[in-house]
Order: sequence, then structure tokens, then C-alpha cells
Amino acid sequence: MICGRGWMFGSDIDTDKIIPGRYLDNYSFEFLAFHAMEGEDHEFASKVREGDIIVAGKNFGIGSSREQAAIALKHAGIRVIIAESFARIFYRNAVNYGLLPIISPNCTTVFKNGEEICVDLDNGRIFSSDDSGREARFFEIPSIVRQIYDAGGLVGLLKLSDENE
Repeated sequence: MICGRGWMFGSDIDTDKIIPGRYLDNYSFEFLAFHAMEGEDHEFASKVREGDIIVAGKNFGIGSSREQAAIALKHAGIRVIIAESFARIFYRNAVNYGLLPIISPNCTTVFKNGEEICVDLDNGRIFSSDDSGREARFFEIPSIVRQIYDAGGLVGLLKLSDENE
């Protein structure tokens, strides 16, 4: 079970909103985290907490293939991104860097910004922790994606496989 405060965003959040291009000349993960979501919400980086969850509409992460978008979110404290759909390259970058992208077709109609939500990975449901009974379902997470997430990212999974040989 993963629980955290939900941050609501709309559809078509592009990578330039996640981490504006003017910051890409600095490779510090902490610097990138400080500017996470700046193109959409200037206060996000100062208010986000470890374990928070992004809930978004369709096509989250559209735009350039910059991996810094996933890095910025992870180092800002985000562990899970729930969206109606993802841009293909962002989805892959998120998985590689240890974020868990979850596809839930009606997630933006169920939850409110700032509320505590929980993700039940074993039963495919997302629910409000306020006992209101509000919940959304999500598509099954491929087992390899879950393995990579559980290992902290693709590098973590590769290290585990090296240790087991």
C-alpha cells in the first residue's frame, strides 16, 4: 500500500512544465527537484513532501524525451504518478528512474487536490483515505515495471541481478 498527498494536474502536462528547459544545464538532482513542476505550479517544489502522489489527466509527460523530468519529480519526493494516460517516452523514463506510473482512466474525476490518497497495488484500486468511499481502478501494472519500481529503478534492478549471479 502506498499513501501520500495528491497533487492534481490537468491533461497534456509537457516535460517543459515538469522541468523547464532553462534548467537543463545543471545536472544536480537537488537543483532539478527545486524546479520540479515550475512550469505548471510555482509553489509545487516548496510544498511537495516525500511520498506525495501526482494525479493527472491524459498524456502526462508529452513533449521532449528529457529524462530530467522524471529525475526532478523523483528527487522532489514523488513516488507514484497516476494519470489517465502517459506519453510513451515519459512513461519509460519514469520506470527507469524508479517512479511508478499508474494508468487510471477516471482518476481526475474522483480525487481532490491535497487530499491523502492510497494506492492498493495488489487489488488495483486507488482510494481516498478519508473514508468517503471514493475510489478509482487502474490498469494492471506489468510485472517487470513492478520489479523495477521495487528495486528503486532500472539501475537498482540491474545491481540486484548482478548480486544474484
